[in-house]
Amino acid sequence: MKKEHIFLIFILFLTFLSFYLLYRILSPFLTSILWAVLLAIIFFSPFRKLHKLLKKKAVLSALAMTLLVVILIILPFSFLTVLLADEVINFYHRVEEMVESGRLQAYVEEMKSLPLVRLILERLDPTLDFSKKGFPDVLMKNIQQVSTFLFNQTSKIVKGLSTFVVGFFFTLLSLYYLFKDGDRLLERLKEIAPLPSRQRDLLIQRFTQMVQATIYGGIFVAMIQGILGGLAFWILGLSSPVFWGTAMAFLSLIPIGGTALIWVPAVVILIIQGAYLKGLILLGFGIFVISLADNILKPLFISSKTKIHPLLLFFAVLGGIQTFGLVGLVVGPLIATFCLTLIEIYMEGIKPTD
Repeated sequence: MKKEHIFLIFILFLTFLSFYLLYRILSPFLTSILWAVLLAIIFFSPFRKLHKLLKKKAVLSALAMTLLVVILIILPFSFLTVLLADEVINFYHRVEEMVESGRLQAYVEEMKSLPLVRLILERLDPTLDFSKKGFPDVLMKNIQQVSTFLFNQTSKIVKGLSTFVVGFFFTLLSLYYLFKDGDRLLERLKEIAPLPSRQRDLLIQRFTQMVQATIYGGIFVAMIQGILGGLAFWILGLSSPVFWGTAMAFLSLIPIGGTALIWVPAVVILIIQGAYLKGLILLGFGIFVISLADNILKPLFISSKTKIHPLLLFFAVLGGIQTFGLVGLVVGPLIATFCLTLIEIYMEGIKPTD
């Protein structure tokens, strides 16, 4: 074997080893870095305008844009979280008052007279033994167990919140430097990429389109679901329809649970209170209108912007979430876009020239 070949193999080995070690070093922070990259792509156009307005002062522009992102993300979510926590506490106190006054037990006994509820109880009786313990006793016991469980989860919630705060700090730090040095970094990546300029620009364009379509599509569908949810609450005469519609809009961005975290408990409360018709209407509206808006509109919106088939996009989103967590909501479609773009580049490369 020639000395040049030995040298090349040695250099390749060191290169792969260094990349592997770099991955191990950065792996605890990859989620924060990915979120920073996605936010930088979304806000880079406004950043360039701000950069020009501030006479191309990179540090000041990057700092101002990062603070603006914090304001746009943190303040609405913090405000909504406080209001939601207040509503949950008030609901718990209302349930506790209903238990002490005996109204909840009376509602439960009234529900047992319904044919559908009676059928469900008969199906569950072999497992939960309602006939011996009594359905109200089982319900009260479960409510107490849920309350105890939530109380015991306080330490885990605090730990999760601290982890989120640390991760968000790393995201903001990365975002600041991406704003500050993003143009130079992009040019450097273009130089490294072993592709002709046309294919390289196509790959970058598709990536940018996918990120923007996913984020903007999510926001668009969230607004639609929030409006539909708030409208349903208003028509049914439920309290605070504007607040709960806003809450559903924010929660629709969460892939697991989403708007159901609001309207499902509302259905349960309506049925417990004896408003069976309203509960069934809200249940049907939640399943067939609010939820379907997310499952149909979002894939169609993103597919129309990125030319990816809705079925592939659907599985890419679900698989991305399962593999990468919440950030997989965007990473999954990005990987699908990368594969399809490489196939397109390959097909152009083997196409015979006239």
